[in-house]
Amino acid sequence: MTPRRAPRAASADLLSTLGRLADQARRGVELQQARVDLAEALQSEMLPATLPALPGLRTAARYAPARHGLDIGGDWYDGFRLPEGALAFCIGDVQGHDVEAAAFMGQVRICLRAVAAVVVDPGEVLSRANEVLLSMDRDLFATCSLLRFDPETRELETARAGHVPAVWATVDGEYGIADEDGGLPLNLAPGAGYAVTRRRLTKAGSIVLLTDGVVEGPKFPIEVGLERVAQVVREAAGTDPGELAAEVMKVADSTGHTDDAAVLVLTHDARPDPQDTP
Repeated sequence: MTPRRAPRAASADLLSTLGRLADQARRGVELQQARVDLAEALQSEMLPATLPALPGLRTAARYAPARHGLDIGGDWYDGFRLPEGALAFCIGDVQGHDVEAAAFMGQVRICLRAVAAVVVDPGEVLSRANEVLLSMDRDLFATCSLLRFDPETRELETARAGHVPAVWATVDGEYGIADEDGGLPLNLAPGAGYAVTRRRLTKAGSIVLLTDGVVEGPKFPIEVGLERVAQVVREAAGTDPGELAAEVMKVADSTGHTDDAAVLVLTHDARPDPQDTP
């Protein structure tokens, strides 16, 4: 009787099938990794190489990508000079991950710069930017905070589009979480309005803008994270902005977060005494 060889053939077929599946899985991982690398490159190129500063105002930022699987988020920060001599700063977070989020982040950032160049009021800047983004017919939305600093009056104007509130402190121990009214995230609904908060910087101190990856994660909720950041800022208000940004970023490390994290710090001196002006 001839020996049966079916089991060997079945084993060979199984190994061949496993080999094809393994090759498909490898190609799938390589494709996804390529998308992640592209998203990282887009995001890195769109973040500013430097931030503007003025006498009496020093700035610094930190950004840390934190992946969930092979995803990468759409956090960004920016700072730029305005035509009339003021400075604008913004920070934000795009819904979603991967290349689409990184590309939309770039569109939001460019849109804000373009509108802010011709519109003074930060709330109006967000409103008009929202309408422009809606006209692009994209499914993503973005949260952000926009600040305008006037060096002549030392007035800081702030508007928020569904974003995490800023944290501030002065060198004499005052501090707080700037949780004033804001508006909807950008690219959600037409006709959105954004309230503006105005504050004159008369004392030396620091203002910290951040994304939710800094203060929210599996280990504690956003309220706890904001309070931790507030304690850090209170203890280091008025110090080197780069060092303060690094200390705030340590809070992100303790949250167990799986999202990107971005921090933007403005450290300002006290308002000069008019009698000291020549």
